[in-house]
Amino acid sequence: MSPLSVPSDIEIATSVRPRPIVDVAADLGLTADDLELYGKHKAKLPLEVTSRPARGRLVLVTAINPTPAGEGKSTVSVGLTQALRRLSVNAVLCMREPSLGPVFGVKGGAAGGGYAQVIPMADINLHFTGDFHAIASAHALLSAMLDNHLQQGNPLAIDTRRITWPRTIDMNDRALRHAVIGLGGAANGVVREERWVIIPASEIMAIVALATSREDLEHRLGSIIVGSSSAKAPVRARDLKAAGAMAMLLKDAIAPNLVQTLEGGPAILHAGPFGNIAHGCNSILATRAGLALGDVVITEAGFGSDLGAEKFFDIKCRVGGLNPEAAVLVATVRSLKMQGGADKRALGVGDLAALERGLPHLAHHIQSVRQFGVPVVVAINRFIADTEAELMMVNDYAARLGVKVALCEVWEKGGAGGEALAREVLALLDGRTAKYAPIYDVTLPVRDKIETIVKRVYGGDGVDYSPAAARAIDNLEAVGLQHTPVCMAKTQYSLTDDPSRLGKPAGFRITVNEVYGSAGAGFVVAKTGDIMTMPGLPKVPAAEGMAVNPNGDIVGLS
Repeated sequence: MSPLSVPSDIEIATSVRPRPIVDVAADLGLTADDLELYGKHKAKLPLEVTSRPARGRLVLVTAINPTPAGEGKSTVSVGLTQALRRLSVNAVLCMREPSLGPVFGVKGGAAGGGYAQVIPMADINLHFTGDFHAIASAHALLSAMLDNHLQQGNPLAIDTRRITWPRTIDMNDRALRHAVIGLGGAANGVVREERWVIIPASEIMAIVALATSREDLEHRLGSIIVGSSSAKAPVRARDLKAAGAMAMLLKDAIAPNLVQTLEGGPAILHAGPFGNIAHGCNSILATRAGLALGDVVITEAGFGSDLGAEKFFDIKCRVGGLNPEAAVLVATVRSLKMQGGADKRALGVGDLAALERGLPHLAHHIQSVRQFGVPVVVAINRFIADTEAELMMVNDYAARLGVKVALCEVWEKGGAGGEALAREVLALLDGRTAKYAPIYDVTLPVRDKIETIVKRVYGGDGVDYSPAAARAIDNLEAVGLQHTPVCMAKTQYSLTDDPSRLGKPAGFRITVNEVYGSAGAGFVVAKTGDIMTMPGLPKVPAAEGMAVNPNGDIVGLS
């Protein structure tokens, strides 16, 4: 089928009549009384489910570094789940919730694609069950209480030059990256510099994704460091007496959301931290719910394995006590040719030479996943222009590395197009015992943990630190954040910190220009390159093509 003959994502999504969500829940052994219903097709799962013993097997879907050619990790995740259910496996999908900023910016939607989507697609991409709004409100409350503390005499002696807590909004708005607030006179707040981050980069988003209970949520919220006192001591949210009210605002948002795939199977969507800024995984509670209710749980992590998979293994699985047993590495012939230097305008033409040059990039990601003790299968997300010779080259190359390759056509064919991949995943689960382990010990010094990630995951030679980053590490270790995982903030487009360096670069070093603590989330963030925590809209935002018809139907969301 030609891509031109496939309807748009929103047309496909609205052409399917969803099952009542109570029927989807019944497939998992839940009754209507177990659910908090949000209409007929969405529901919140009870937190009690997340504490049940795990019975399922956990499978990660990751990818090579993204290119403009596209990889389709979310689409493959949905399609693989649909395919497993077609093979009579009680499979459950666990994904992140989309952010409005990318939906109206570049992406236009983040619920899969083609005939491998989660629905109701428009609801999921827009306001859904209000989780992002609740996170924004909790974040804003802490911001307001911080500034009110300054206005009311500042008894904690907070140094306004050392405030680290930003404000947040779920929209790409570059004008908010650096601002000055409190310009309305003495009665309208203290004048100070301020910045905004997008909600997926908010520490509260990371906290919701990593919390293991309501009690743990409130403890983590209280641990947030908002700045320093004049004596350079950390000031936390609990010092402002904000944690209880913030946890109250997140009372419902902490519960995972149940929806369905296009083929009616269960999908649990919850939380949405960015993969290049934050840790890029759905919530621990959602994954635990899936493992308690299903036999195989398919989950994804943001961007390539150098970012998403590394953080999934080193942060999420470590914190949540999860045991991943297999991984799917998504690639396309088109993107591998780009990694080999092919012009993106000529990707529809067979080019074995460019593909051969790009294959070491695939090998690097295979090895990167394997070093965590998890077996991997390569999913080639097939495009219509891929030649048989190109597909055979990828298959033969992976075979020499001892890795199976499965063609994946779920965008065009739904679950039926993913059955070959599903069988390979089941073979991985049945054929060996995974020996998952993080690649570093959290008790190592912060610099050693960063060095381990750069050398073992990126393939770099070492790390250089700006003077400010070096001082920040020393300070973080002094205030008790030395024994936490590291969350790397790096470009998603390259194994290096330079987005233009594709393929498998060698002889490079990573420069860390900023380091800060996310004490509530429980990790230290190391920023490299030009990573923005508040994106901007592109020249032609996806929002320009969106509208609501007179009959209430949404158009342009794809």
